[in-house]
Amino acid sequence: MRDVLPTLESWWDSGRPTALATVVGTFRSAPRQPGASMLVGDDGQAVGSVSGGCVEGAVYELGSGILEGTDDATLQRYGVSDDDAFAVGLTCGGILDVYVEKVDRESFPQLGAIAAAVREHRSVAVATVVSGPADRIGRRLVVWPEEVEGHTGSARLDDALRDDVRGLLAAGRSALVSYGTDGERRGEGLQVFVESFAPPPRLIVFGAIDFAAAVARMGTFLGMRVTVCDARPVFATSSRFPEAHEVVVEWPHRYLAKEAEAGRIDSRTSLAVLTHDPKFDVPLLEVALRLPEIGYIGAMGSRRTHLDRQDRLIEAGVTEAELARMSSPIGLDLGARTPEETAVSIAAEMIAQQWGGRGTPLSDREGPIHSESNVEPAVSAASLQTAP
Repeated sequence: MRDVLPTLESWWDSGRPTALATVVGTFRSAPRQPGASMLVGDDGQAVGSVSGGCVEGAVYELGSGILEGTDDATLQRYGVSDDDAFAVGLTCGGILDVYVEKVDRESFPQLGAIAAAVREHRSVAVATVVSGPADRIGRRLVVWPEEVEGHTGSARLDDALRDDVRGLLAAGRSALVSYGTDGERRGEGLQVFVESFAPPPRLIVFGAIDFAAAVARMGTFLGMRVTVCDARPVFATSSRFPEAHEVVVEWPHRYLAKEAEAGRIDSRTSLAVLTHDPKFDVPLLEVALRLPEIGYIGAMGSRRTHLDRQDRLIEAGVTEAELARMSSPIGLDLGARTPEETAVSIAAEMIAQQWGGRGTPLSDREGPIHSESNVEPAVSAASLQTAP
């Protein structure tokens, strides 16, 4: 819903009803991930996409019927298992589960507060019952770290969701979760789609060099909150890095330690260490490699720089297991030469590490483009008890 939220809020605020279609489950080579949304307005306008063009026509008709009152909120599956899969256009071999509902001020009174939280980069999650008893479909909880609004029609389910949703929110995950009709975590009969709106993942670029400007642009393009940090004030200026969200003048290792102590470094944080200068790199990487949770740590430099840096880190007491967390030299082998090409190489490695990609040409592989491990499946509520 994040991509269409400004339009949805505008229509909601003006009292216009909207049909909201949301991808809640994907299987095999589905073109879009859970949370992808499409709106159908009361004037016939369509905004957003649930499949990149494959099934939009069918979803549009379903949304129009819901707005006209001829159809109820529903969970619809599109894919190769359907007799009319080719007719609706999902020829990529994937399967989409799409939930379509009517949204207005009466059915979704919390929408304004959710939109405000997203704008202000505050964490919030929406848990919507998408299948189960007819009188429960469409009920929802809105969960903040310290507050809950709404109800699902079962106090036990509300209690279970409150804890499970906060676990998903802390991890920045969205998921389709199964419960018993009264909130039994090992039960069946009711599915809830949890859409997490966590703050954007962070990219911290250390080293105010020419490559850093390109990496900062790439991070912003990927939807990350980008910080450039360097101890040299003459280089670390906003005018040199206009696309970074912030530019910090500080010794890198001190800045990272402070951010970690403040709780602003987590598994959704990526570090690009571009200084390739031992007096900056070694103290910084000592801190970074010992942090318990961090998404990606990459360090720029030649093979000689890498080996020298590695020796210095070992002398400083960094273990082999800790060193294994560092990608050095940084980036995938794309033959990159320019700062912009190098930024693509670094971003490609970050994405591959996040989703378990191999970095090989798709034309050299067989089978689904998106491996099963890279697609969020429906999960049982019981499995969420190990969530952070």
